Amino acid sequence: MHRQIEARAARYQLSPVSRHVWATKYRWQPPGGAPECDIAQTWWRVARALAGAEPAARGLWARRFYRALAGFRFVPGGRILAGAGTRGDACLLNCFVMPDVADAADARFRALRESALTLQAGGGIGLDFSALHPRGESASGSGAFAAGPIAWMHVWDKLCATVETRGQRRGAMMAVLACDHPDIEAFVRAKREPGALSHFNLSVLVGDAFLAAVAARAPWPLRFPARGEAGGQVVRTIPAVTLWDAILRNAYETAEPGVLFIDRINRCNNLAYCERLHATNPCGEIPLPPYGACDLGSFNLTAFVCAPFTAQASFDWPALRRLVPLAVRMLDNVYEISAFPLPAQQAVGQGARRLGLGLMGLGDALVMLGLRYDSAAGRHFAARVMGEICHGAYRASVALATEKGPCAAFSAKPYLQAPFIAALPQDIRDGIAAFGIRNSHLTAIAPTGSISLLANNVSSGLEPIFAPSYDRRLRGGETDRVMTLHSHSVLAYRRLSGDVTGVPPAFRASSEVSAIAQLQMQAALQRYVDNAIAKTVNLPAAIDFEAFRATYERAARLGLKGCTTYRPTALRQGILCVRPPHA
Repeated sequence: MHRQIEARAARYQLSPVSRHVWATKYRWQPPGGAPECDIAQTWWRVARALAGAEPAARGLWARRFYRALAGFRFVPGGRILAGAGTRGDACLLNCFVMPDVADAADARFRALRESALTLQAGGGIGLDFSALHPRGESASGSGAFAAGPIAWMHVWDKLCATVETRGQRRGAMMAVLACDHPDIEAFVRAKREPGALSHFNLSVLVGDAFLAAVAARAPWPLRFPARGEAGGQVVRTIPAVTLWDAILRNAYETAEPGVLFIDRINRCNNLAYCERLHATNPCGEIPLPPYGACDLGSFNLTAFVCAPFTAQASFDWPALRRLVPLAVRMLDNVYEISAFPLPAQQAVGQGARRLGLGLMGLGDALVMLGLRYDSAAGRHFAARVMGEICHGAYRASVALATEKGPCAAFSAKPYLQAPFIAALPQDIRDGIAAFGIRNSHLTAIAPTGSISLLANNVSSGLEPIFAPSYDRRLRGGETDRVMTLHSHSVLAYRRLSGDVTGVPPAFRASSEVSAIAQLQMQAALQRYVDNAIAKTVNLPAAIDFEAFRATYERAARLGLKGCTTYRPTALRQGILCVRPPHA
């Protein structure tokens, strides 16, 4: 049987963009040896490497893992695809959060060194700069004046540009700052100059007290230490609504900063009893403690659609349910075979064993099933998919705990009291109470940029389809390359229908999906996501500022953990460009 599956996979056709992404990012060539000849060899390499963590029956697990990977049904994170089975010192975790950048000189330079080692291994990093003295203040009683968070962010930006990474990926970074830090206004303006802090994404840590002050049009104290910490000295006070407008005005004009609703993130954290979260990975889908790591993988929903574009179109629910436990096991094994840039990262990562199972191809799957992205039926389907992934993953993690033991961070009473865990089906809660759980967190929805392209250009993450056809700038090899891409579902529709210029009836480009509908989709999935969701709300260039502002306020009311938007402007150009209809 496995030879038949291997033969089918060897014949799996890659689109031009898939072949480009595979060849430049994921194809392995051992020193002095021949490169992998097709995607099936890549799947086998990854499957055997992950099976190497099993105490017994490794050949059997390798075959099972291979079947999960074949046809891009389940796609692990890029570092896993690129590194598993290549070198013993390969780091397979995509991203980490570093300890808060502290004010003492030795702590800052230790943080720089640890960041350099992590970036060198290919991991992206998240950093909270809120513990640094504001610019111009006397620092640490030394008589010297503090450079401030923005100056130190430029140091990290240069570091990221300079460090040589293993593999094809240049490290990415997320910088966050508390909304009550005295330098917050400079932070939100930090990327207005073209090219400034180009290796960073920026997000503001927005707490409940600030949102209440905005609603009440109350004054807002800027203090140090920040984050509302006891003993923080108020430096000055500004109207809360003035700061909120500054955050949103900069996002309106430059697409940054994003907003993280940090109090909600911490309230909903399964491990709130033993850790405090201040930052996320660079794309925002995994809030992490200091030295925490993200271990990601996504189900390609288009692979489960049967009889697409017909009245008999359906989704193969049993196949998804069978695959979820395998995916949990595969990602859990990553913690055993991955190298870690720092011992502390290994300790924290293996202590909680956080996973981030998510989805991609949602936009295409909806079109193939005849469901509009902006419809109630579309949201109901998406929520059902994420519910199956979530509940199946939790049941699988309980089963793994009975076999391999629960994670070290697990403590039954406080864990079961966490809001997300309290809302799980009773059989899962009973299993956790009896046997513990192997992984503290199990679901996240990542942007899936490169791996969506690898899987024959399915729509990324939970995003709607960008356009029927578009040009995209791709990185890889010696120089960037622009390729014309076609939507996965539109291409399939044209092939099956013979209509070489048409689009399916349910097709809606992202420009046709309102901000409200995008937020509603995110909210529909959030109830089944214990980490977070990377979502960029795409908005038209012509949207007025008040409507733009309402997007963030609606995100807060819907209970989302963050909000990021993109509006085309002269200051911020995207990597995608819509092709004319005849192209």
